[in-house]
Amino acid sequence: MALYILKRLLLFIPTLLGITLITFILMQSLPGDPVSGMAGERASPETIARIRAQLGQDRPLPLQYVGYLNLLVHGELGRSYYTNRKIVDDLFQKFPNTLKLALVAMLFASFLGIGLGVLAAVKRGTSWDHVVTLITVGGISIPIFWLGLALMLLFSLYLRWLPPSGMGNGSLVYVILPAATLGMYSLSYIARITRSSMLESLSQPYIATARAKGLNEFAVVFKHALKNSLIPVITLIGLDLGSYLNGAVLTETIFGWDGLGRYALDGILKRDYPVIMGVVLFGSVVFVAMNLLVDISYHYLDPRVRIKRA
Repeated sequence: MALYILKRLLLFIPTLLGITLITFILMQSLPGDPVSGMAGERASPETIARIRAQLGQDRPLPLQYVGYLNLLVHGELGRSYYTNRKIVDDLFQKFPNTLKLALVAMLFASFLGIGLGVLAAVKRGTSWDHVVTLITVGGISIPIFWLGLALMLLFSLYLRWLPPSGMGNGSLVYVILPAATLGMYSLSYIARITRSSMLESLSQPYIATARAKGLNEFAVVFKHALKNSLIPVITLIGLDLGSYLNGAVLTETIFGWDGLGRYALDGILKRDYPVIMGVVLFGSVVFVAMNLLVDISYHYLDPRVRIKRA
């Protein structure tokens, strides 16, 4: 297992280089000039040239890329063009907020999604199954921005149970609406994948054997069928959590959540290239780490995976 983890980490180095190169080229291809935006429309050519030289934008693109790689080697991600703050400091300030939102959203999606999937599989063809199907189809089809505004209108404006936006100095009540909005899409897919996997597991001979031994239905469903159905579910949860940790732009914007999503959006709108590069690289590291954790979880969930790697 240790050798496998080491190989995965070593393979990430060329992946990281490729991500930096592609992102750098794409940003330079974007329309607009960050220097002109910083200097203003009435700035003189001399002022624009001076700012461009200060930011290193007057150098050839290959030299700019090599300079950025040199920063990465020394553990730096550069500074924002507009605030002059270190990107690393901003990322570590925003990430805990995104982490909190992502974890609550994924807990909401995982528990309800797996529960609804198991219910639909056990009650296959009944009204319960149809209700779960209706919920999951709706969750996949409804746009996030519409769902967020609808929940805000219902629970904040009409019922006045929950605050509409903001972070409330860390109060958990402020995370309920954004987490429900963000997690609804994952909840729907988790429920559908769980249902499909459970139906396959419940049709296997070992389930009939467990029932023939006299085990109660609860043990058959949750101890035997569900455990062997979790591999695709864990994969989906890990991938979605990795995406959430990169920042949920729409959800964070709608609910005024000060996380990586809003930070990245501000950087894109201002053409703040160091911010965009920093968020992309940080998100890549987080996503690869989540994939690695998912792969490690296979080792403990499925003995067949353990045997193959041994």
